[in-house]
Amino acid sequence: MPYLLMFVMLLHLITLAMLFIATMEKSWWVWDGLENSDLWYNCMFDNSSGTWLCASSKENEWLQAVQVLMVLAVVFSSISFLVFLGQLFTMSKGGLFYFTGLCQIFAALMAFSAALIYTLHREKILQHNKDLITGHYGYCFILAWVCVPLLLCSGVLYIHLRKKE
Repeated sequence: MPYLLMFVMLLHLITLAMLFIATMEKSWWVWDGLENSDLWYNCMFDNSSGTWLCASSKENEWLQAVQVLMVLAVVFSSISFLVFLGQLFTMSKGGLFYFTGLCQIFAALMAFSAALIYTLHREKILQHNKDLITGHYGYCFILAWVCVPLLLCSGVLYIHLRKKE
């Protein structure tokens, strides 16, 4: 039982870190490695100074939806972890971690919705003067998709996890 508990907690922390990176890092769409776009900024690498020059992304409804859903996924997963820690020390023997599991499943649904919206509406979200054919999805977009099954698995594990002494 202690190993299962450690595994579930480690899975939760890894997934939470991946969600946070996917939300905050700057690589949802990449053009030739010298220009990229994320949920918040469009960045271009300046060869002369060796730095990234970033400007805020143009706001539209689809981008705002993805931003809100990814932030909600991080919030739900964070709340889930804090509630789990609280339940771990206060719950009576034999109790189930329903609320923790439901929060994780909601986080998975939010991340799934955000990644799906970005996939289906990337032309409207990016509104960039460069051709989308020359670019590709970045690692943050892939992290968002990888988080979905991990969040679902940890949510289901929490729902079936019973506190023992």
